[in-house]
Amino acid sequence: MLRSPITQRQWRSPKFRILCALALGLLLEVLLHQYYFHVPRPKVDLDPVFQVGCAEPDTRAPSENAAIIMLARDEDIESAITSLQSLEDHFNRFFHYPVVFMNDQPFSSAFKSRVSSVVSGESIFELLSTDAFGFPAWMNETDGKELVRANGLKGIHKGALESYHHMCRFYSGKFASLPALSPYKYYWRVEPHVSFSCTITYDPFRRMRESNKRYGYTVALWELADTVPSLFRAVSEFKERRGIRTTTLWKSFVAPTWMPWGTRWLVAHQPLRNAEGDIWNKCHFWSNFEIGDLDFFRGAEFRELFAYLDEAGGFYAERWGDASVHALGAALLLRPEEIHHFEDFGYYHEPWVVAPANAAGRQMEGSKVLGPVGEGVVEGEEEGTGCRCERAQVRNFQSYCMNKVQRGVRVRPWRNRMWGDWKEK
Repeated sequence: MLRSPITQRQWRSPKFRILCALALGLLLEVLLHQYYFHVPRPKVDLDPVFQVGCAEPDTRAPSENAAIIMLARDEDIESAITSLQSLEDHFNRFFHYPVVFMNDQPFSSAFKSRVSSVVSGESIFELLSTDAFGFPAWMNETDGKELVRANGLKGIHKGALESYHHMCRFYSGKFASLPALSPYKYYWRVEPHVSFSCTITYDPFRRMRESNKRYGYTVALWELADTVPSLFRAVSEFKERRGIRTTTLWKSFVAPTWMPWGTRWLVAHQPLRNAEGDIWNKCHFWSNFEIGDLDFFRGAEFRELFAYLDEAGGFYAERWGDASVHALGAALLLRPEEIHHFEDFGYYHEPWVVAPANAAGRQMEGSKVLGPVGEGVVEGEEEGTGCRCERAQVRNFQSYCMNKVQRGVRVRPWRNRMWGDWKEK
């Protein structure tokens, strides 16, 4: 004969009832904690594509207060020219924006001459100070070098490269206050070793201004966990101390803990977690391509965030990357609708490829400005967005992080065109 697992005598016990009530309360608290981080999809898209397909470039409109920026050295000359030529062919031949070249060493006359011959706008050369591209003033240089060496011994990706640590710190915050960039409001970061595969017939700076966008990206990926074990905790502490409200974009970067209240301290000091035990899902914007509002990075809130992180020492004690700092900073201080995904841009930086489909019937075959459609341009697709994209390659990254960062602004999950269907994970 089967018996109930809970006897009537046990149920009448006050201690047993208290334990049941406590367990139920903890379960309810965990479920509410999970629900708090749920990000509902909006009823309408808050981040539509700026332009679907091609259009005649409006070259008569005044240029925006913007510049293309590139951090390079003399030895990068060939890859820098490749990137610049690709950008000119696909965009800057229409709009002629200036390019600001940045280096912690003086550029040679040969470098200046060769890149200037490619750029259709003005070429500007900026020599970086040791404050901008070096160890912070409070850190002893010998100690800093030892921290870099320790990262290398741990096998951290590029952790042994002192210049890479400097670059991450520079692009995380120092770049925005450069004298050469002081006249500009917007920047477009271009790296050596990149290429573009779609024709860009509109001015993205103008569209950013008109749409009140502050930061734009092409790819969202996982960060390497061993490079940033304490970054999320540091940013979360800054958020808590300043009393900054939680946005839906911030929630998109957080995987809430399933540990019940009162026990979260057991996991709070694990890598990637904050004091509440919640964990960063490692998603971030891949910042080797970004178009942004310099006033955001010059603003008091972001400067305070960068100073807080800089004083924490994680750019050298660990290998905090500028991509993650920008992503978490944007999630912390911007509204989700102020972020823009340039899904119509074709972009390659090893090893990742962005390859949007062309928009059907919008390739402007007879345009005198754009010229004839190249042989590498494939026929458009119904839901394509690109203009004359050369699709020799397809997207080669998963859609998990794209769906995470776009959940609060897109009605439907992001479409991974590698498989050709809508996927949500």
